[in-house]
Amino acid sequence: MSVRKQHKRYSKPRKLFDKTRIDEENKLLKDYGLKNKREVWRADFLVNKIRNQAKALITASPEKQKEFLERLAFKGLVKPGAQIDDVLALTKEAILERRLQTIVFKKKIVQTAKQARQLITHKHILLKGKVVNVPSYFVNLEEESNIEKRERPKKAKVEKTEQGEAQ
Repeated sequence: MSVRKQHKRYSKPRKLFDKTRIDEENKLLKDYGLKNKREVWRADFLVNKIRNQAKALITASPEKQKEFLERLAFKGLVKPGAQIDDVLALTKEAILERRLQTIVFKKKIVQTAKQARQLITHKHILLKGKVVNVPSYFVNLEEESNIEKRERPKKAKVEKTEQGEAQ
């Protein structure tokens, strides 16, 4: 068994103390119920990665472009029949919209995004009948309809007997 090299999944901003960026990130943290800024940076990193792939595919064959666009459409990031220009216009909000935490909130299973995160981490959310406890899980379009809240059976109350109360 070989050890796989861990790759960085986010990049810190170049300018750490930029007021406008910090305000924007704080708004995203609140709107999407994120744990920390690293989750915003991860979404931004993923958008940049997808954009760079799209830039490289501009000069590629139409078959490769079509395959790339179909893969993004399957993930729900672009609409079917989109062009490379639509991929270049992708934002980090589009990535954050496809997270399990956001979809549970948008489906009105819970009242707040923070509550969605809590239900997911406490293993109360099922995806295709299986427990998923990762709030940042990326949900495909076909999986979106299979999200449900796990109902636990209620425990029957044990009634005290007359003898137990007398002692």
